[in-house]
Amino acid sequence: MKANILVVDDERSIRDSLELVLKEEGYEVATASDGKQAMELLQNRDFDIMITDLKMPGIDGIQLTNHCLQTYPQTSVIIITAYGSLETAIEALRLGAYDYILKPFEFDDVLIKVQNLIKHKELILENQALRREIHARYDFSNIVGQSQQMKEVFKLIEKVAKTKGNVLITGKSGTGKELVARAIHYNSDRANKPFVAINCGAIVGTLMESEFFGHKKGSFTGAIRDKDGYFKIANGGTLFLDEVGDIPLHLQVKLLRAIEEGVILPVGGTTPIKIDVRIISATHQNLKKQIENGNFRQDLYYRLKVITIELPALRERKEDIPLLIMHFIKKY
Repeated sequence: MKANILVVDDERSIRDSLELVLKEEGYEVATASDGKQAMELLQNRDFDIMITDLKMPGIDGIQLTNHCLQTYPQTSVIIITAYGSLETAIEALRLGAYDYILKPFEFDDVLIKVQNLIKHKELILENQALRREIHARYDFSNIVGQSQQMKEVFKLIEKVAKTKGNVLITGKSGTGKELVARAIHYNSDRANKPFVAINCGAIVGTLMESEFFGHKKGSFTGAIRDKDGYFKIANGGTLFLDEVGDIPLHLQVKLLRAIEEGVILPVGGTTPIKIDVRIISATHQNLKKQIENGNFRQDLYYRLKVITIELPALRERKEDIPLLIMHFIKKY
């Protein structure tokens, strides 16, 4: 990223020197001799970075910084200040300036600060792009289907995403339960927090408690270090329990406690850990029959199914088959 930089200083020697050094590094540079001229340039051009002195006649550096950050938030600010004005520089940092340079300064130090700021901005842009990609990938509108059954599912996903209630997704294997779970998460207020997916049927029963709640070092053979469980990893976000019907009864009790009380206790631990996790669970089994057979707790069932989404099998929405064919032709 070759940044577009605005240098603002009423001392011509500093202004010209910075312009020369920055241009030699390949940056686009414009200069202003005071705050008023800088505001005019900001209005007419886009700048990635503004380097400004604090002490200037008329509009000073604090006023200019405040104006820039409020009006042009895409422009980051680096302050130039003398040692005696350090308190004012700190005020500028509180306003949102990125960094400051103390006079007299070495040009190498200026270049390092500019390079660090550019790397910081690139990282932010990269994170924003990744978030947009994730949101686009798991947007409910990208789930293939235009049948009436799927339109109802889309409406429900959109409605459910804005709530905090736990969701139970039912349907045959291959109907897209995890895709729906991700769509709910990435369209919710928890979108910037973790989405942790667990296939409960794929975890060895003896290790399931440790996988869910974590363990302390030495709590059992092979526990050579502390380990965070899925609940703690997903804290603040969403925990997706796929094939929730495969969770053994003894662990269902502890899962219920975690949901009801918002706390977990690692294996071998003595101090409960508070957690804030939304549970989205899925199953292809008939959990009501599992309850009748004594294999699933009724109280847990009702905690998990605050909201239920039932996904139709493909045979129930045959009009979506041509869409799916075109989807896979484009994909592969």
